[in-house]
Amino acid sequence: MFKGIHYQTGEAIAISIEEKTISLIEKLTEGDISSRLPIVAPGLVDLQLNGYRGVDFNSPPFSKQDVYNVTSALWKEGVVSYYPTIITNEESKIEEAIGTILEACDSDELVNKSIAGIHLEGPFISPEDGPRGAHNKKYVQKPDWSLFQKWQNAAKGKIKILTISPEWPGSTDFIKKCADSGVTVAIGHTAATPEQIEAAVSAGARMSTHLGNGAHLMLPRHPNYIWEQLAQDNLWASCIADGFHLPASVLKVIFKVKKEKAILVSDAVYLSGLPHGTYNTHIGGAVVLTSEGKLHLADYPNLLAGSVQMLKSGIEYLVQQGICSFPDAWNAASILPASFMDLPSHNGLSVNSKADFVLLERQANHWKVIQTVKHGTIVYQDESFIKNRHHI
Repeated sequence: MFKGIHYQTGEAIAISIEEKTISLIEKLTEGDISSRLPIVAPGLVDLQLNGYRGVDFNSPPFSKQDVYNVTSALWKEGVVSYYPTIITNEESKIEEAIGTILEACDSDELVNKSIAGIHLEGPFISPEDGPRGAHNKKYVQKPDWSLFQKWQNAAKGKIKILTISPEWPGSTDFIKKCADSGVTVAIGHTAATPEQIEAAVSAGARMSTHLGNGAHLMLPRHPNYIWEQLAQDNLWASCIADGFHLPASVLKVIFKVKKEKAILVSDAVYLSGLPHGTYNTHIGGAVVLTSEGKLHLADYPNLLAGSVQMLKSGIEYLVQQGICSFPDAWNAASILPASFMDLPSHNGLSVNSKADFVLLERQANHWKVIQTVKHGTIVYQDESFIKNRHHI
């Protein structure tokens, strides 16, 4: 049994688990509470993560142990489900990365449950400077169904999200095939026209990948591909809320327009979780990771070199900026992406939902994860929490 304060209602509750599922949630009386209780909230779900703590999913070879290390490190951040993200690369390198992730999933049940799928971000994206972002133009190509099927077969069907640009000829048919096969198609790194975006949504595209980023520095006032994606009611919008990738005003607009179809992603690169300092990378050369959590090119401080903050930081930023309440911000990084991807935990803290949740302690404007439960198993526990256990 786990005791805590419900993150939405503020009520003291006790959660019982049977067969990896929440079997009972009881309200506690004052007599049942012997000490200050932590906050209990659904586990976080990250739809886009390129690497963590020195492990880069886009620089094979990496090992299945590396994948396990990333997964267990994410548990400490409250992330119970995530999608390793593989970006535009040589075809063989993409397949190699897929193979290693699958090997890790096959060797550990909790890793397999935590890796809800693979997010393939490219290579079917815009070749234009700006929308292409840091993706290598050499490997950008038009949508190729047989090639995608080759990768999907190598992944044993575990590619669940595909980010593409619908500006290519034949994109509509390609998107429909992907959607019909159960793959979530996202629009991103795009220079598509409003008409192409509308056609993509009609064909089955369901999400915008890090909306507002991966774009030209200058756009027509209107129409443009950001306005169009905001206006498409059937498109969910993922966004990076680290305080650097998007101004607070833009995040506010996205969350007001999309409401419960606005979700957070970290889009973290492999330098996330490492000490601040200067690093040499295979894409951007010398980069600087600041103590504030900004990653920029060493010679151009105004040019970002990726995201390095976890979902919890994005939640904190939304709350600090007054964009969302804490429960709504937490939902944007937990039950909303879980619902979007139809994960077993999408009902959050409710009976018969998979037992994927975290216990938190508030420290000023931050929330510290003190315990993480994945499919009913405690996968992380803070040392100080062991000394003063809040669960029985």
